[in-house]
Amino acid sequence: MDATEIGLWGVPLAILGGAIRVSTPFIFVSLGEAITERSGRINLGLEGTLVFGAMTAYAVAVMTDSPWLGLLAAAAPGLCFGLFHGWICKFPKVNDIAIGIALMLFGSGLAFFFGKPFIKPKAPNLPAIPFGAWSDIPQVQAALDVNVLFLIGAALSLVLWWAFRNTRAGLIVRVVGDSSDAARAMGLNPNTVRLVATGVGGALAGVGGAYLSLYYPGSWTERISSGQGLMAVALVIFARWNPLGCFAAALLFGGAGALGPALQSVGVTQGYYLFYAAPYILTLVIMIATSSPTHSLAGAPGELSITK
Repeated sequence: MDATEIGLWGVPLAILGGAIRVSTPFIFVSLGEAITERSGRINLGLEGTLVFGAMTAYAVAVMTDSPWLGLLAAAAPGLCFGLFHGWICKFPKVNDIAIGIALMLFGSGLAFFFGKPFIKPKAPNLPAIPFGAWSDIPQVQAALDVNVLFLIGAALSLVLWWAFRNTRAGLIVRVVGDSSDAARAMGLNPNTVRLVATGVGGALAGVGGAYLSLYYPGSWTERISSGQGLMAVALVIFARWNPLGCFAAALLFGGAGALGPALQSVGVTQGYYLFYAAPYILTLVIMIATSSPTHSLAGAPGELSITK
């Protein structure tokens, strides 16, 4: 491949590599939110969980020199935030959305408070697999340098898609999400199921935060998430609560987020910064396109707050 061909393929390769890198936290947060919403509960607090998970992972990795311990540590507070959200939302007249916003602010503020000592120290990064090692072209190598969490997220999407359709646990989550009365008639406790689902969703959001601080961008700053936790909620609606759809939508969002840097990497110096807004514009378009005062969302759980 000569210089002309490299230039021709530079933008697509940059977008491909960027989509893989940028989409990974979206994958974990959206899969976690899909589990939560399939049980009939919405959690807008995932932005705070994502930020706190990023801070926790980075701090533990700095102190232990192990990114894997940081990854496990990030899931723990995510689980706790999710369980707290699930517990408080079981009480009568408590609004899921209001509690989620409160926890988003609480988690972000807590992360900023405890994370200040870890802004300058350097933590070890999570490993990546060089699928592009066969090529001598730097652009190909960069595009195919895939972090292990992306592969885990892809496998998890497939497993959750299968589990919702073919396992008892998946059926229980779906029944509780569609009708609390039907769940009680089957001897199930909707509050318990939603508590567990929200906890699992929070843990996955914490893992998504660990990816941000331990791989891409690979540092801890107070503005590390850029609203990805909130965008993931729109992503789940766009994917119609389907785990495989969440994976595909995450790649779409990731590609949109990679557009600005891709243009900059090939020498576009004017106007490229406008493309940095692409993920936010896409989120707005999706929310408008999926909103209707007269039609319910296809595939939406019947007990979900946004469908009532």
